[in-house]
Amino acid sequence: MNTVQRIAKNSLVLLASNIISKILGFFYVMYIARYLGAEGFGILSFALAFTGIFGVFTDLGLTTLTVREVARNKSLAGKYLGNITVIKIILVIITFGLIAITINLLGYPKQTIKVVYFLALSVILSSFSNIFNSIFQAYEKMEYQSIGHILSSVLMLGGALFAISQGFSVVGFASIYFLVNAIVLVYSFVVCVWKFVLPKIEIDFSFWKSTIKEALPFGLSTIFVTIYYWIDTVMLSLMKGDMVVGWYNAAYRLIIILLFIPSILNMSIFPAMSRFYVTSKDALRVAYEKYFKYMAIIGIPIGVGITLLADRIILLIFGTEYTHSIIALQILVWSSVFIFLSGAFTRLLESSNRQIITMKITAINALANIILNLILIPRFSYVGAGIATVTTEFSALAFGVIICSNLGYGLHKKYIVSLLKIIITSLLMGVFIIYLKDLNLLLLVLVSAIFYFIVLWLVRGFEEEDIKIFRNIIICGSNEKK
Repeated sequence: MNTVQRIAKNSLVLLASNIISKILGFFYVMYIARYLGAEGFGILSFALAFTGIFGVFTDLGLTTLTVREVARNKSLAGKYLGNITVIKIILVIITFGLIAITINLLGYPKQTIKVVYFLALSVILSSFSNIFNSIFQAYEKMEYQSIGHILSSVLMLGGALFAISQGFSVVGFASIYFLVNAIVLVYSFVVCVWKFVLPKIEIDFSFWKSTIKEALPFGLSTIFVTIYYWIDTVMLSLMKGDMVVGWYNAAYRLIIILLFIPSILNMSIFPAMSRFYVTSKDALRVAYEKYFKYMAIIGIPIGVGITLLADRIILLIFGTEYTHSIIALQILVWSSVFIFLSGAFTRLLESSNRQIITMKITAINALANIILNLILIPRFSYVGAGIATVTTEFSALAFGVIICSNLGYGLHKKYIVSLLKIIITSLLMGVFIIYLKDLNLLLLVLVSAIFYFIVLWLVRGFEEEDIKIFRNIIICGSNEKK
């Protein structure tokens, strides 16, 4: 199987699993948001954001580094797995202590503190699952990670339905996260032992020193990214209360579901790009440029479509209690568009050993996001938080474009032309949506997507090379079925 087909295979496997997982996750969010109401959903959302921010300290970039290094040299799998497991044990103990101290100092109610404790434990379990997932990614065997995603989603939805039937409180819902992550961790461990390598505890302090030093830029980047992903929810909770957090997060959760698309390609292409940096700079350029183009083809029309249909989407999914979430969704969807577009530049920098640059970009944007939230939330509440998020993501994209261009990886003129075609075609699709807005929502989404791709084809938004890649994907998909 050649590289394109291998990337295609992994992307297809992850796409299939993520579609299933996100569909299940969609119903999970819908059911618990309606059941708990805006206030209860706000408590759970705050706890997820709060523990998510601290959760990055359980990893510090170790899993990303493991993917890169083991992808280049499979014989290192046991070394990385054995040592990093011990490092993580130390990190999770420190992290849980920080969470417990901070949440108590902030003076939250006992119910909220209990929710935070359960979710903190689930984050710790997930951190250990991720180290096994890094081995799956490095070997480019994404199907095992995909099964884990599906298992998690099935259990979460099943647990939520059981909790609703039994009249659980928000604390009961938090306990579901813990139980599900425990089961997924067992699955990941068994697969790793069965198919790849038996983890053997190893303490090599010289390896720890060099590994942590190399991984830290990845980890700091993740810390900064996580801060400006979740800090708005925490700040809204502190400044505006649980109800506003619930409204904001109804929209935010839909955006997170959308982000499975770039995350799939990130996981599939990062090992290949890491190899290309060593073996072929031309192949690295092609991979990053195609990544940018395909994310633009998908991301920009999503932004236009959701902006125009946000009212119908929110009312259909969450009901009238979440009417305030409409404008939040219209704003936040553009942060997802910028994330789609900036992913190519981030992967290029990380795969070419320039993770320190990525770290600096994310540090600047994390600080900017906090400052913007401090200014905007008191005046504009959740709308201000959404504006801060979009501004930050646009800044990350702008930095990526400028820095990669200065490094000699500026986008070829044909990709700029393609971007203009995609924008124009997306706007035409927007006019199409406005004209047919009273149509059934699902049917309108379907016919609008068909309209978009037909027009993009007519304006030659697809090249012969793109068609060959799609053909490879189809061939790969057929082979997988056989």
